[in-house]
Amino acid sequence: MTTAVELEELASLPEFYHPRVSPDGDRVAFYYDETGRNELYVQDIASGERTQVSDGNVPRAARWPIAWDADGERVFFHQDEGGDEQNDIHAMTLDGEVEVVVEVDGQAAFHDVTSDGRYVLYGSDEGEQMNLYRYDTREDETEQLTAYDQPVHGGQFGPDEERVAYVANETDALENRDAYVMNADGSEKRKLDIGEVGAEAYPNDWHPDGDRLLVSDNTTDLGRVGVYDLDTDDVEWLSSGEYEESGAAFGPDGDTVVASRVRNAATMPVEYGLESGDVTAYDLDEGVAGLAGDEHFDGEGRAILAHTTSDERKTLYAYDRASDGTETLIAPAYGDIDPDTFVESEYVTYESEDGLEIGALLYDSGERPSPAVVMVHGGPHAHSMPRFDLYAQFLVSRGYTVLQPNYRGSTGRGREFKHRIHNDWGGGEQADVAAGGEWLQNLDWVDSERVAVMGGSYGGYSAYWQMVQYPELWATGIAQVGITDLLQMYENSMPHFQSMLEQQLGDPEENEEFWRERSPLTHVENIQNPILIVHGVNDPRCPIDQARVFRDALLDMGWTEGEDGDFEYEELGAEGHGSTDIDQKIRQFTLVDDFLDRRL
Repeated sequence: MTTAVELEELASLPEFYHPRVSPDGDRVAFYYDETGRNELYVQDIASGERTQVSDGNVPRAARWPIAWDADGERVFFHQDEGGDEQNDIHAMTLDGEVEVVVEVDGQAAFHDVTSDGRYVLYGSDEGEQMNLYRYDTREDETEQLTAYDQPVHGGQFGPDEERVAYVANETDALENRDAYVMNADGSEKRKLDIGEVGAEAYPNDWHPDGDRLLVSDNTTDLGRVGVYDLDTDDVEWLSSGEYEESGAAFGPDGDTVVASRVRNAATMPVEYGLESGDVTAYDLDEGVAGLAGDEHFDGEGRAILAHTTSDERKTLYAYDRASDGTETLIAPAYGDIDPDTFVESEYVTYESEDGLEIGALLYDSGERPSPAVVMVHGGPHAHSMPRFDLYAQFLVSRGYTVLQPNYRGSTGRGREFKHRIHNDWGGGEQADVAAGGEWLQNLDWVDSERVAVMGGSYGGYSAYWQMVQYPELWATGIAQVGITDLLQMYENSMPHFQSMLEQQLGDPEENEEFWRERSPLTHVENIQNPILIVHGVNDPRCPIDQARVFRDALLDMGWTEGEDGDFEYEELGAEGHGSTDIDQKIRQFTLVDDFLDRRL
């Protein structure tokens, strides 16, 4: 049986976020919450000297990334109000002075900055749809570079800073993504000749010579990585087709390519030699590892990367690609908790109702018989990975076995598997989740009468749906920042989220009946067992009304609210779509702990 840990101690373990390598390769900037609050830090790579730069003037939650200014004297960050994600772009000097760089009516997302610091490239929905803009810091002028009907993603200046690579979609296939290059002033837009309509192509990184791009594409189903020659429109594909891969970056000299490879839900880096043809996997324990942002490599050519496994917390390494040696830059903190307390996940598979094989991560609590929780990931285009999951470890330490299914629609298994969920929310993927619950119940050491389902965001939608469509399967459920009314969700969403919903579910007017039928609210009368509803009042992705209408429907049915009632309901003030803030983690862990203790 696992060892119980103190809830507050576990939730308070400090964590770093969004490491970014400075332009000179000598420093790394990151968010860190060792003071109990998220702050901005800068660390010298050679000496390890770490300096706290901010003092309570960055967001409490580290949802949005940071980036270095071109001169290495400032760090850009996103600032919003209480997690509402209506970001403006700010910059902080290394002395802690803050300046507003881009202020918009809506959401702004930093993409890149020119080497002289003059032009800031960012995405914004200030013109309704998410498009690219260029802000001239010298003239204090903003220029809109793109005006597409579908959202634009990415955006990065080439080495000569006269061109920009980005992602857009001009086809009728809403799942389609194409790679583009345009002049830095927005003129002469050019779609790159990659893949087929309906596939997803992305530019990942510019080669130092400025004539080639690292690209990813899933035309052949599994994601592949290649080098695109802008002069000839030829692509040299590097991936063998055996694994799902996506591009990360060119090596510091441009003679190698680093890619992310997915295998059994683990995501690890591999390096391709462009001249030698060699393929080398980084010598790290299998888990989840990825390059730090901005320059990716330090002045010695070492890869700066974060690495974690299911039972080891995240570490920031400088990885010597020649010797496979590592130097620890930020070690994981465990406080007074014995690291051996944490449980390693096992990759398992089971069959869904239609025979489709579903992969999942299983955490065995050691309790006999064990209550269990099925944790459903969000997205839906994401996947549960064998990285240190604080929530899973918290539940396991309380004696609950945890299953994290990668249902159809999850990433990591190719385009066909990912797109199986399109126009079928509430269908096959929910059968996959339910089959996971049944698989757990059939384990001889799991208490089949004490199995719960929980999730956040799309996982929250799944928790609601499971409780109304498979009511006899679950003893209880927990829905965090979830979706209950798809049409209302669409009406209250930002334009780029509306586009995502249309991609997933079709046109809301033409398919109104389907949207209603696949909304948990429509089937609320089916619910039988208690549910905990938790939602942030400032959530822009799944607005608070999604929770309130479901609560009101339960009350209209005659259900009572409260610890001794039929359901429990909590709104988190000054909170958006989830949080990394320690105080908020403690509050949410406490809510979940108390609820499961009473109900399961």
